[in-house]
Amino acid sequence: MDGVNTSGVSEFLLLGLSESPEQQRVLFWMFLSMYLVTVVGNVLIILAISFDARLHTPMYFFLANLSFTDLFFVTNTIPKMLVTLQSQNKDISYAGCLTQLYFLVSLVALDNLILVTMAYDRYVAICRPLHYTTAMSPGLCILLLTLCWALSVFYGLTHTLLMTRVTFCDSRKIHYIFCEMYVLLRLACSNTQVNHTVLIATGCFIFLTPLGFMIMSYVRIVRTILQIPSATGKYKAFSTCASHLAVVSLFYGTLGMVYLQPLHTYSMKDSVATVMYAVVTPMMNPFIYSLRNKDMHGALGRLLLGKAFQRFT
Repeated sequence: MDGVNTSGVSEFLLLGLSESPEQQRVLFWMFLSMYLVTVVGNVLIILAISFDARLHTPMYFFLANLSFTDLFFVTNTIPKMLVTLQSQNKDISYAGCLTQLYFLVSLVALDNLILVTMAYDRYVAICRPLHYTTAMSPGLCILLLTLCWALSVFYGLTHTLLMTRVTFCDSRKIHYIFCEMYVLLRLACSNTQVNHTVLIATGCFIFLTPLGFMIMSYVRIVRTILQIPSATGKYKAFSTCASHLAVVSLFYGTLGMVYLQPLHTYSMKDSVATVMYAVVTPMMNPFIYSLRNKDMHGALGRLLLGKAFQRFT
């Protein structure tokens, strides 16, 4: 991330959501609480899946990696935000801003790609159950995850390196909670047409193509579920997809609120939507996946209570 700084800007000012000291104190405790809940929730998911042999399946393998990605994602942004709110030191260096941008872009893409692999897993499990063991072999799962990481790293590097070519205006003020792509492009003085073109092209490939694949997968899943004769069978099949559908809806809903708009309309009001996808979504994912999941309930109980939990089950 130590690209050549052609902008003449050595640092930026992260002004955040409010400049009022009273509101900043409230925001500090709110974000700290959300960060701690996110960390604890996702760490518990990872540990429960790692130590419980019953959960060593493709679905939970990808879920553990999704939790790791969410954990990494919030750690990239929230600690710096908390320091800014608590110390009133709003400076972030040029290199630090680009580093934050790289991980932000890469991890959002990785989140998205892991979600589409989870959709494929559910498609195979419900529509091709007899081939599930061979179609979702450990080797293929590792290959899919490696591909997700490779594409997300390439995606992040592409946009970060393009940002090093941008010249910024005298204003160093970022009216946002972290260094975000659209915000930095709005501060630019140089021509950013290349950035916009690449952003649209890669965005369609990384986000819209997987979304289309997930939609097609769930159309086939719904058709298969409707063909199941018993109501119990239908409910059991749908319950295995409900958590994933909820997470996908939350992810794309909040992401769309921020990015499905022209750059010139991007404003401070979008900070609320940014908080939703950058903070709330990673915090909610562990609750969504464990709320009505008996396997996760059992694994978390055995992890936290050990033998005492086993005596009650």
